[in-house]
Amino acid sequence: MTDNHPESRPAGGPVQKADEPGAAALTGGGSGPSRSLWSDAWHDLRRNPVFLLASAIVLTMISMVLFPTLWTSADPRACDLSRAREKPSAEHPFGFSNLGCDYYAQVVHGAGPSIQIAVFATIGVAVLGTLFGILSGYYGGWTDALVSRFIDVVAGLPFLLGAVVILALLRSRSIWAVVLVIVALSWITLARVIRSSVLTTKNLDYVAAARSLGASDRRIIFRHILPNALAPGLVILTIALGLYVAAEATLTFLGVGLRAPTVSWGVMIVQGQSHVLSGYPHLLLVPVSFLVLTVLGFIMLGDALRDALDPKLR
Repeated sequence: MTDNHPESRPAGGPVQKADEPGAAALTGGGSGPSRSLWSDAWHDLRRNPVFLLASAIVLTMISMVLFPTLWTSADPRACDLSRAREKPSAEHPFGFSNLGCDYYAQVVHGAGPSIQIAVFATIGVAVLGTLFGILSGYYGGWTDALVSRFIDVVAGLPFLLGAVVILALLRSRSIWAVVLVIVALSWITLARVIRSSVLTTKNLDYVAAARSLGASDRRIIFRHILPNALAPGLVILTIALGLYVAAEATLTFLGVGLRAPTVSWGVMIVQGQSHVLSGYPHLLLVPVSFLVLTVLGFIMLGDALRDALDPKLR
């Protein structure tokens, strides 16, 4: 009669089936050196032209945020009304704004607030979504019911309507106010994905073995369950980064986001849209183009990660 107790298993940890998460790291898929899911993903990504193109776009935009002086030495707030709405030239490729500010310098420095909001909002969503997803999926019972109902309540509030109402109540137009609203209304998608991943993982054999050996809930969650949820969560967060850049511009356009003198793509779009019919469409098209390119870069990056991290798509 076969002994199924964890103590009787061979040294080296719990035995996993080949089709279980993490088994690739142990078996290596057969002959040859073993590779983890992340090693296989990187092996595919570095040969994926979509990933390389998206990475180039994202790194370019991030460099504008971290090192704007690499792109321009002009001050985006140094304005000269005598040059207002001056057309593009070789020296000033995007011309001048309606206030006489160098538009190229404003585009470079405008990446800062837009991408900062997206990054901080993504961090907040990652923390909240992961926390609620693990609590709901791992403990189940009344905890799962309570968290699930709370998620349903938040999901019932449309993002734009909820953001407009909350920002109007806060009466704040700062970066942190916009971040707070995005986090408060956007964590539910990640929470549902994490919950689903936890429900799939927590009853697998190697988790049961760790539990029978006396591992604490914290150790099981961080050593066995959470790593299996990282892949789908990372894909969602990467795509969300681009969507949050667009969310900042949308909220600013609706009048509840950032305001001048803050220089952001959203503020530039608001200021430029009133001059399209006056013969200066570049004041709108330039920030819109950079916004669309950034959003597209993050979405392409997320799609490439999804294809590389999902074994079913290999």
